[in-house]
Amino acid sequence: MCLVWVQVNVFSALNCINTTFFHFSVNRPQEISTLKKRREKARKMSKDDSMATEAHLAPVTTRRRIGSNLEDSLSEPYQARALTASDTDHPIGTEGPKNRGMSVLQQHVAFFDQNNDGIVYPWETYAGFKAIGFNLILSVILAFGFNLINSYPTLPGWFPSLLLPVYIDNIHKDKHGSDTGVYDAQGRFMPVNFENMFSRYAKKDPEKMTYKELWNMTEGNRVAHDIVGWLQSKGSWTLFYIIAKDEDGFVSKDFMRGLFDGSLFEKLAQNYRTGI
Repeated sequence: MCLVWVQVNVFSALNCINTTFFHFSVNRPQEISTLKKRREKARKMSKDDSMATEAHLAPVTTRRRIGSNLEDSLSEPYQARALTASDTDHPIGTEGPKNRGMSVLQQHVAFFDQNNDGIVYPWETYAGFKAIGFNLILSVILAFGFNLINSYPTLPGWFPSLLLPVYIDNIHKDKHGSDTGVYDAQGRFMPVNFENMFSRYAKKDPEKMTYKELWNMTEGNRVAHDIVGWLQSKGSWTLFYIIAKDEDGFVSKDFMRGLFDGSLFEKLAQNYRTGI
């Protein structure tokens, strides 16, 4: 009886060893192959990889390339500009208009402040839209929508106001998600993000965009679950395209830069007054 028990256990042990050896023999070549591939990649890596802007396993990084060598045309393009909308073609920003000590985001809204008191009321927003060429009905709708959405975050207190004022001092609080990132959280202008808009999405002309390219940009900037940000982004860029497109259906880089610092509104208002 003892002999049988010993034989059974010896057989079980041998079988276990054999199974383990077989499993190791089958999987060992695959493991060796994987290690060889990893080592080969490691050998190919160089110091240049630390500055790579595209990853072959992330195709989106190839489809949406970022700008390079921006320093050749613009000093410190990664430095946020508080007062000027600087790009590679306009290193000192827009010539002519004074920033009056306002951030670039504040300058964007200041056109609609008709009496320069730092507060934009719906009737002032309406006058601004009318001045750049929108008709009466659309101006009313846009003015009400703009102030309704943007008023409360900028208020100095907790209680809402039925007059829907937008306080320019606090306009940075209206920055929404799924945007371009050209404004930082305090309303400064980020030249590198502005330039990357074109390197990523301007496929037909590096200095212009079509509506489809603008739409693709809003799709590329979408943040998960940010429905309000999606709608605001798509709505604002659609409005911009309507007022700024040329006869060939493009919007220029210079016009887009003017949108960010508000100088475009002055230009459109002047063109509308003179019938251009």
